[in-house]
Amino acid sequence: MTKLEAVIEIGSTGIRLAVAEIAQDNSWSFIDYSELPTALGWDVFTTSLVSRETLVQCLQILNRFKEQIATWQIDSTHTSIVATSALREARNRDAVLDRIRIKTGFSVRIIDGIEENRLMYIAILNALQEQLPRFNNSNSIILDVGGGSTELMLLHKGEMVSVHSLRLGTVIIEQHIKSMMGTQKDAHRFLEEFINNTGVNLNKELSLAKVHQFIAIGQEAQIVANEIGTSVSDNCWTINREDFKSFVTKLQSYSIDECIARFKIPYTEAHALTINLLAYQLFINLTAAEEILVVKSSIREGIIASKYTAPNTELQVNFANQVTASALNLCRKFQVDEAHAQYVRTIAIKFYDTLQDELGFEGRERLLLEASALLHDVGTFIKNQNHEMHSLYIILNSEIFGLSKDDMVIVAHVARFHKGTPPSTSDTRFNALSPQDRITVQKLAAILRIADALDRGHTQRIKDFKIELKNEAMHLIVNKIYDTTLERNALIEKADLFENIFGYKVILH
Repeated sequence: MTKLEAVIEIGSTGIRLAVAEIAQDNSWSFIDYSELPTALGWDVFTTSLVSRETLVQCLQILNRFKEQIATWQIDSTHTSIVATSALREARNRDAVLDRIRIKTGFSVRIIDGIEENRLMYIAILNALQEQLPRFNNSNSIILDVGGGSTELMLLHKGEMVSVHSLRLGTVIIEQHIKSMMGTQKDAHRFLEEFINNTGVNLNKELSLAKVHQFIAIGQEAQIVANEIGTSVSDNCWTINREDFKSFVTKLQSYSIDECIARFKIPYTEAHALTINLLAYQLFINLTAAEEILVVKSSIREGIIASKYTAPNTELQVNFANQVTASALNLCRKFQVDEAHAQYVRTIAIKFYDTLQDELGFEGRERLLLEASALLHDVGTFIKNQNHEMHSLYIILNSEIFGLSKDDMVIVAHVARFHKGTPPSTSDTRFNALSPQDRITVQKLAAILRIADALDRGHTQRIKDFKIELKNEAMHLIVNKIYDTTLERNALIEKADLFENIFGYKVILH
């Protein structure tokens, strides 16, 4: 028996509804789609506020979509409502969200830029299942130029190098040029300078001259694909680099009315089309890509795919690998002892899996522990003494692909408590966390402290050991004879949190 799922995305230039039909094997396809334009981005990126008129317009659209969802008999537990950069940056967003809840019954979830990247990546993998080898054979850039932000990912032969949510969108560019009383030529120069400067920073992470695969998503890129692209699947087209450039150059001479008539698109899309595609072209110029791969996907697909993809499938394993790859790149940036970090990660996961039935977690916490284990010593880049505090600071001010800001707060605190005083409500930062997050930090930090203690000398000597839980103790039975004096002393210092949380005495044999 099939079931239905609805997703509403509140974006900078419009509100979009998609209804998906989910089969028994969790495969899915969209069976209904609606989109109506709004001026959210124009309001927020001009005045930092959502105007009364735009709020009323949004409420009307959302109530209309609510009726549409009701005709499909989809209840609230199978309806997701998310908002991106416009509402994220609105100064009056709390009041707007409250008004939406009262007038429509919808609870809107604001997603940050990194969450957008996560959903975008999942959507792309889902759309390109037959093309996945492309990721493993060449360096790639994935780009989505939106109304309020540009989401960008860099991959080195399939491995995530970095993710960025740039404050560069068609609405923002329009407002910037309008405030300067500028012309189209000024817009071109502004965009070129911004993107070239961005390219300088990106080259520090991955040489763009070695990027041979350019993946574009978004409605505007799809317009070009439909005009001059070659279809390679139902959700994917390729466009020759020079053909794309010629199309964008020709488009610069089109008026808004000509764009509406030629491409059968609404005014809001037509108004942003030339700037949007120019941004793609300028990014392409930074790379060695000979063609553009246009993928029909959005965060709506990402939401459905992330919800209905079973654990341990290729998609989920690929995603988890990208999270740890991103964390590893952060390690390398701050010159962490990578052998130690990888060892602690492996040992921490071994403990996690052994204690899985006692942790009470749903599964995502395992990934947070991996990231914490890899990054626990990142603060030594600043200073070795009290480096756990520097680790907290660096992680809180960094981005890891696939981890939200809330996730990063947990990772930062787990790393902060890998040594020194265990978590306490006298710590104001720790006490500011929710009760659920505090217990998550305590459990993960307890495991991390034990794993770190087993490599006190950063020599990874204890290669193989068994874990046995018996007689209210956790026995670590080493299969070879080592001098474990350092590790035993470290366990005396760091096992207290584990013993208090889980009730097991830690004994190293």
